[in-house]
Amino acid sequence: MDLDLTDEQRAFAEAINDFCKRETGTRQQRDQLTDGGSHAHNQALYQKLADLGWLEVGAGAGSMVDTCLFLEHTAYGMAPIGGFATSAIVAGAIERFGTQAQKEAVLGGVAAGRTYSIAMSEPEAGSDVAALACRAEAADGGGFVITGQKTWCSNAHFADAILLVARTSGGPGDHDGLTMLLVPGDAEGLRVSGIDTMGGREVNDLYFTDCRVPADAVVGAVDQGWRQLMAGLNLERLILAALMLGTARRAFDDALTYVRERRQFGRPVGTFQALRHRLADLATEIECCKLLVYRTAELVDRDPARVLPRESSMVKLKTTEVAREVALAGMQMMGGYGYATEYDMERHVRAALVSTVYGGTSEIQRDIIGKTLGL
Repeated sequence: MDLDLTDEQRAFAEAINDFCKRETGTRQQRDQLTDGGSHAHNQALYQKLADLGWLEVGAGAGSMVDTCLFLEHTAYGMAPIGGFATSAIVAGAIERFGTQAQKEAVLGGVAAGRTYSIAMSEPEAGSDVAALACRAEAADGGGFVITGQKTWCSNAHFADAILLVARTSGGPGDHDGLTMLLVPGDAEGLRVSGIDTMGGREVNDLYFTDCRVPADAVVGAVDQGWRQLMAGLNLERLILAALMLGTARRAFDDALTYVRERRQFGRPVGTFQALRHRLADLATEIECCKLLVYRTAELVDRDPARVLPRESSMVKLKTTEVAREVALAGMQMMGGYGYATEYDMERHVRAALVSTVYGGTSEIQRDIIGKTLGL
């Protein structure tokens, strides 16, 4: 599909593809980089991308279209750089609301290859952000003392710093009273504990016990964290959609390669109408996702301050659901081989399944879209 890309953007996408073919093009390379698929981030590979200057797109140096190109093509190439997505989300918040010192530290850090995490969910507060209870109390002598727990925090186990959303006033149920705080990953009083998942080591529980941070850890304004979170929805949901666009494309191409080569009843299985029509439908769905991702990215680039609740929810909903559909269909078409760890399809399935949960479930996205329709 032809997109309205500049020559520089096309060259950027081609360079990413070439990099991935060279660095992560074989299963052996990917296994070495991820310890057999158990880790989603390889810092040495990430540093190579930083040295090329490409991580600057996650630090506000490029357009949203540039960021989506980077995410789509690295996901397609199965580059284990899981820390980029959360780092770009944190960088977006710092770019909007951070002090000059915070911008220099975090935006410069992202470009240089450092990683960041964001902590919102809690054991009793997931989709209902207003129910957050982890508290940051004003401390004697300035700053805040943080007490409580966060969960499902992607990449916190190797993050240089964590953007924490904590309650500074009010109680659970209040949208007001939330504050963003930038907490060092090695802060005293913070314990990071990994959660075992079918995707390997990606997410963590965070335990704060009298964890003290200075007053200049506040990002934006005290008690205004909810409004600041809403302002970042475009970025977060587009990042997740662009990642899953790349995953969907890769799962589709892997399935297509397999059905072209696998022979049963004297001919390639892909020539049977049942599979041919299924693949035609999936190819059409992926094209729709691509149009939606880059159309939404262009809208963001036209007016970065504009919040797009309908479009950002639509792009996250559609692309993650299609990625899941493609990956599961690919596993079905490959039969037992789709389930075997010898092939990449089972990895695509694991990546796609959880994408409909994190960053706001598909049900939450549908509810938001419904509200924008006046329902």
